[in-house]
Amino acid sequence: MTGHDLWWQRPFQMFQTNLREIDAGLDVGRVLDYLEEFGAQAWLLSVGGIISNHPTDLDFQTRNPALAARPSGDLVGDAVAAAGERGVRVLARMDFSKVDHRRAERHPEWCFTGADGTQQVYNGLTSVCPSGDYYQHRLFEVVDEVLDRYAVDGFFFNWMSFNEVDYSGVHRGTCHCLPCRRAFADFAPGTELPTGPGSPTYPVWKRFTATVLDDLTARVRAHVSARRPEAPLILGDRADIVFHEANNAVGRTLWHHRTAEHVSAARTYRPRVPVLTNAVGFVDMPYRLAGEEPHHFAQYLVQAVSRGANPSTYIMGTPDDVTYECLDVAGEVTRFHRDHDEVYRDLVPAARTLLVRPDPLKLAPERLEEATHEFRGLYTALLERHIPFDVLPEPRLPDVDAQGRLGDYGLVVLPDLGALDAEAVGALERFVSGGGGVLATGESGFEGDAFQLEGSPVLRRTAVRDTVESVRSLHLRRPGRDGARRGGDLPVLGAFHVVEAVPDAETDLPVLSRAPYGPPEKCHGHLALDLPGSLWRAHGRGRVAVLPWTPGRAYHQVGLSGHRDVFVETALRTASGPVRVDTDLPEQVEVVLGASAAGGVVHLINHSGEVPQGFRAPLPVEGRRLRVPWWSDQPSFALRSETGLAGDGEVVLPRIDLFEVLVRP
Repeated sequence: MTGHDLWWQRPFQMFQTNLREIDAGLDVGRVLDYLEEFGAQAWLLSVGGIISNHPTDLDFQTRNPALAARPSGDLVGDAVAAAGERGVRVLARMDFSKVDHRRAERHPEWCFTGADGTQQVYNGLTSVCPSGDYYQHRLFEVVDEVLDRYAVDGFFFNWMSFNEVDYSGVHRGTCHCLPCRRAFADFAPGTELPTGPGSPTYPVWKRFTATVLDDLTARVRAHVSARRPEAPLILGDRADIVFHEANNAVGRTLWHHRTAEHVSAARTYRPRVPVLTNAVGFVDMPYRLAGEEPHHFAQYLVQAVSRGANPSTYIMGTPDDVTYECLDVAGEVTRFHRDHDEVYRDLVPAARTLLVRPDPLKLAPERLEEATHEFRGLYTALLERHIPFDVLPEPRLPDVDAQGRLGDYGLVVLPDLGALDAEAVGALERFVSGGGGVLATGESGFEGDAFQLEGSPVLRRTAVRDTVESVRSLHLRRPGRDGARRGGDLPVLGAFHVVEAVPDAETDLPVLSRAPYGPPEKCHGHLALDLPGSLWRAHGRGRVAVLPWTPGRAYHQVGLSGHRDVFVETALRTASGPVRVDTDLPEQVEVVLGASAAGGVVHLINHSGEVPQGFRAPLPVEGRRLRVPWWSDQPSFALRSETGLAGDGEVVLPRIDLFEVLVRP
């Protein structure tokens, strides 16, 4: 089949009913009525795995006992038949992550086994390991039984992982089952199998598990595609549709832009592969009766669609069982997406700045946390200063280069990534030679004491200060503006790499040495050092800039606008061509650029309702202007307000509440 024949290659909207055992008697017609009014064209239904909502004949599967009260004895059959009559697609949710006690006792070789030899049991169910036979072979028998009986329109596999963390958030360590031991020994000969994140070989384990899951996903996808080409697999990077769950959790520090980040990372890597964002309508699994804050939930879906994902809403039970207040705004955004099919058809990224996300499989946990803080601080800085950007996972840099798309950007930002792979170095050097700009912060691009990129302004690294005490009281001196003697001095937080510049590099932000910081009588003695905090150099037709410290981490942790502004000023100087839009919008309004079947598309997302652990109602913004310098024609219509846009060379914007969408035909 061609891409034009596959239903999921066009925009779609989904609704998930995550069913409990007791829900097997649900009224299919009532659920479909609700979905159609909600705006959803697809229904993700619990089909099999832990519990089968159809009369399975496989002895290693469990029929839902509540099916006995259903006249047909077959919820899946009833749902597929009724949905087909209405043109609603049914996708099968499968969960192979656990088995019951009886089957775990019969097949211990299927099960997760801790370093202490114990299985992982939660609420009477035993976790299964993806390396074992249940995932590697029996899974395919279950899929075949479903395909033999029902014309389902796709599959989603829940929690297909190595289950290191259970439902209570407890880290259970790495799996030491015999299949894992054998496979890990083949993957990394001579490497000790770790017990958890604290083990030095844990990053190797994470690469191993990613390889196992990628291979399994590819095999499942090929199997389903051969049997039913019109039924996509919704899962990871190797699937037909990339899945992201937008959710909250009690005790987890909220990253307000998590949904946009994950969708952007997937769409930037493979713009033509659909992404599905399944937004959780409740606060957390233990508190599944409590609906999510509506303004918080709205951000899930708006961030998703702005970056090119298809929206989905997820509830526990059936629509008759829940009273989540967030479902009203969920339906509003879902119907908006449905009603503007042309705008969201083939919506792909169109920013001119690329922000590279650290590779979690490369860095140790503590180092990954530091790099993540740097990434998030720079993410926020770009957003607030209206530099539209796309996110790309670090390992995907060579892929985007090979696709010929890296040259579409004017700037690539590397946030404290550490040493780069040889393929990434080659991609970036070609990018710079072709006229692009690269900005590296922190330890990005350092291998030993040498900087990896040809044309770098750094000759060598001479020392590293990467502890709290080693940078405490260290400052950078900013140049003065508008006749001022000097700018505000900035504290160095996180890490500072002492470097020597090449002779023709330009340098700035000189370092002020550490000095006593208490008692007040002794708070003096900072010395001006001949050490640069900013280096810049032209190379070929492009530029390379280095900030050998961590402005993103500083901004993320302390929030001084000076850290943000120094980074942004360096970014604008390094970039090839314009990368920032011309606007007087407040910094709380994000500008997301895309291109679709409708033309140029601008999403304006109002983040003014952000609070420390959530969102409140955003403050309306009106009468502001916008111009995209690298677009010859500016947007001419606002979809939410249904108004034409006036302006000569720039447009005057309508009132923006939660979000607005501008279109340039």
